[in-house]
Amino acid sequence: MSTEVARTAGPGGRRRAGRTAGSATAVTAAVQALIWTGAAAVLGLWWLDTASVRGPAGWFTGAGRITGLLAGYVCAVLLILMARVPPLDRTVGTDRLARWHATAGRWTIGLTVAHAVLIVEGYALTGRTDPVTEGVRVVLHYPDMLKATAALLVLLLTAVVSARAARRRLRHETWYHLHLLTYAAVLLAFGHQLTNGADFGRPAARMFWYVLYAGAAALLFWFRLLMPLRLSRRHRLRVAGVRREAPDVVSVLVTGERMDELDVRPGQFFRWRFLSPALWWTASPYSLSAVPDGRSLRITVKAVGDHSTALASVRPGTRVWAEGPYGALTAHRAAGRPALLLAAGVGITPLRTLFETLPEDPVLIHWARRPEDLVLRHELDAIAARRGTRAYYSVSQPAGHRLPLDAETLRTLVPDVAGRSCYLCGPPDWTSAAVAALRASGVPAHRIHHESFAL
Repeated sequence: MSTEVARTAGPGGRRRAGRTAGSATAVTAAVQALIWTGAAAVLGLWWLDTASVRGPAGWFTGAGRITGLLAGYVCAVLLILMARVPPLDRTVGTDRLARWHATAGRWTIGLTVAHAVLIVEGYALTGRTDPVTEGVRVVLHYPDMLKATAALLVLLLTAVVSARAARRRLRHETWYHLHLLTYAAVLLAFGHQLTNGADFGRPAARMFWYVLYAGAAALLFWFRLLMPLRLSRRHRLRVAGVRREAPDVVSVLVTGERMDELDVRPGQFFRWRFLSPALWWTASPYSLSAVPDGRSLRITVKAVGDHSTALASVRPGTRVWAEGPYGALTAHRAAGRPALLLAAGVGITPLRTLFETLPEDPVLIHWARRPEDLVLRHELDAIAARRGTRAYYSVSQPAGHRLPLDAETLRTLVPDVAGRSCYLCGPPDWTSAAVAALRASGVPAHRIHHESFAL
């Protein structure tokens, strides 16, 4: 380790970082308030159109209308969260947006199923028939109900494949394409909301619903299609080279035009689509593994699925379609504090860029299974020597070189761990263990930062 002292942020830098973190907190609170205000407005539609509720049939039908309205509203919120709006991504953060997305998905399924059950039961009580007969009549004879039923089945399928146990058994590419069926489900369900919804008799209510869904569709179209198309045409990204880092890990260097105009920060990621026969059909999220230099971008990828495995054979000159940059796992989250970086396996990639650029003496700990799995170690050692910072490594094989992931180890290696901002990147189970160890070390939850690429 070199004796060179790392450059630190002065008081002005601390104030700017604090303002940035405070701004992110304010934006998060504002977005949450906006979502809950929209939900209250949706409930207001039912309230305005309901003079009274009488008897069991009225209660069931009223509850069915409420859950249906909320299910339709949450569907629109779900689409907005899937749009990857950059201002939200960079302030609220990909990790928090991913959690909101997952929560909205669960609410969508629950509310939609509740809506179907409650409405059918309410109609059955009103018509004095059994729920099965009434359900068949509603599906077959009400307008747009066959499409709505198909939408419910698609949503249930999406819920099944999104469950943690199922995702572990599916290839990422398979899960990703099945997950896109959510768009089809929302499209199929939209018509019956207006044709059968008793709360959309007022022109203002119908206009509100059209604006809500049109706005969500516009965000998706702009940020998921037009912006990546613009980036592709402006920068004309191409693969410049592929370098093997380990038996199952490669680094891919991407160059293009006007690369210095890309607004990308260390710690961020893109969704990459390589336009080769084996790779064009899917886009996968990979973090930058080198600090952007205005001339090129680099990613480092471990072979864990079809897409990542095929990257080892991608040829120089292959065109690249990229969406991004995304992610808020950047320097502003440190809020002027020194950082602790914890990585597992190829999760080192975004933290390698932060290790090089974060001020205030960052400390890095990297866990891996074998010494050859300590990807980019030569670069990390060079950064530590140049900056006078510390990098620790842990391997499970051979025996005797493993660092336990617990509070005692963290306090021993980093005595001031409780005062640091902590960045994590690794598999989900490892991340949960790392969060638990940091919390036991005295690190408050709001200073533990990690991201999910689930959106």
